Amino acid sequence: MKNIAIITGGDSQEYEISLKSAETVYNNLDKKKYKPFLIKIRNNIWKHKINNIYKEIDKNNFSIEVDNKLIVFREVFMALHGPPAENGELQMYFDKKNIKYTCCNSKISALTFDKYKCNQILKELKYKIAKSQLHIKEQAININQIVSKFIFPLIVKPNQAGSSNGISMVNKKEELLESINNALLHDDKVIIEEYIKGIEVSCGAFKNKDEIIILPITEIISENDFFDYDAKYNNKSKEITPARISKKETEIIQRNTKEIYSKFNLKGLCRIDYIIKEKQPYIIEINTIPGLSEKSIIPQQLKEAGYNLTEVFTICLEN
Repeated sequence: MKNIAIITGGDSQEYEISLKSAETVYNNLDKKKYKPFLIKIRNNIWKHKINNIYKEIDKNNFSIEVDNKLIVFREVFMALHGPPAENGELQMYFDKKNIKYTCCNSKISALTFDKYKCNQILKELKYKIAKSQLHIKEQAININQIVSKFIFPLIVKPNQAGSSNGISMVNKKEELLESINNALLHDDKVIIEEYIKGIEVSCGAFKNKDEIIILPITEIISENDFFDYDAKYNNKSKEITPARISKKETEIIQRNTKEIYSKFNLKGLCRIDYIIKEKQPYIIEINTIPGLSEKSIIPQQLKEAGYNLTEVFTICLEN
C-alpha cells in the first residue's frame, strides 16, 4: 500500500476551497491501494494532523513520524489552489526530491497562472482571446489612455489570483480607478480587458496513459454579472452538464481543450474556461489544479461522463 501525501491549504484566499478539495480526494482514494495523509501548507509551515495534534513535516526528506515509524512520501496528490502550487513553486521542491505529483510541472504551472502571458501565447496560437491590457502596480494609472482603447463595460481582474477574487465589471469611466485599486489588493499586476458577453462554459480534461480524455462541457449561469467568487461558492450560480450549446460549439470547445492540453503539456485533471460569443468560443483561462469539492465543476463532469472519483484519482496517481 502506497502512502500518498494530499497537499492542501496554501497562501491565498482559496485556502478553504483547497481544504474541501483535499477532503474529496481523501474520501475517494482507493484505500485498498493507498493510505492518504492530509498535509496542510500555510505561510511555509507544513503540518499533518495526528491524533488531533498537528505535527510539522520534515522538509529535508518530506517525512512524518507516526507511532514511532518514519513515513517518507514519494507521491503527492496536489489539491492546493493558488500559490504555492498553481504558480509552480511547490513543484520545484518536489522535483529536487524526486517526488512524483499529479499536476503540471513548475514551468507550465507558472505560465498558466500568469493569465496575461498565457493568453498572449494562446492568441499567437490563433485561439480567440479577449482584447486586454496589463497594468503594473508601479505604473501611474492613466484612465484616459485605457478608456481610449476599450468600449465599456470592461473586466478588471488580478493577473494571478484564483476563484475570481478581486474581479469586477466596470460600466463607466468613474468606476475604473477603484476597480484597478481593488484588483491590486490581490496582485501587483492587473488585467483590463473587454467584456465578452455570451454563454460561459467550462471543459475538463485528464490523461489516461497516452490518451487525453475530454469531459462533457458545463454551462455556467451566474446570478451576478459574471462567474465571480460569490457566484462560485455562495450558491449564486447554476451549472448545467452537459451544456445547452450546439453540437458544433461543443465540438470546437472539446477540440480546442484537447489541443491545448497537448500543446501546453498539461498533466492530471485540468479545466479550461470559455465564453461563447456569436458561436465562437473565447478562452478565459486554463486551470491546472481545478476545484474538486462537491460544488466544483470537474466532479460534475466526471459523473456525467460515467467516471467515479476513485477511478479517476487512481488514474491520476498511476500517471
